[in-house]
Amino acid sequence: MIFEPRFECDQAVRVIRNLRNDGTYPGETTGTLLVRRGSIGYVRHIGVFLQDQLIYSVHFIDDGGRVIGCRESELISADEPWIPNLFERGDRVNTKLDLVANGEVVVASGALGEVMAMNRERPEAIHYNVLFGQRLFQVPESALTASPSPAE
Repeated sequence: MIFEPRFECDQAVRVIRNLRNDGTYPGETTGTLLVRRGSIGYVRHIGVFLQDQLIYSVHFIDDGGRVIGCRESELISADEPWIPNLFERGDRVNTKLDLVANGEVVVASGALGEVMAMNRERPEAIHYNVLFGQRLFQVPESALTASPSPAE
């Protein structure tokens, strides 16, 4: 099988999802966040994993100088448009306005929800899957605000 890499050595790339230790990064426990989505690194080496996946060794200078193996699907060129996201999975958020479906208010302004996933399918804006009670809604980032931490 012949692979045609999308990126070249020394090319600046951006990681499009949070990279966590899958157990292969030394000195960090499994699950530790290594690099946050949106970070820019530089391709240092291109290799093959399990004979069917290209893996790019990417040097993230601003993230502790870590060199991390990334799949091609986890990267875009650093020159491509990018909108930083405000929220991550598990963040608690409040709505800035009423959420309406079929002319009916289904979530009142100020309601507390939990971010379950992020959706970047629309290049002009980020949307989140937010759980309000038992119902899941796709909400634009512009309609959400960070929920204050509960008093300890």
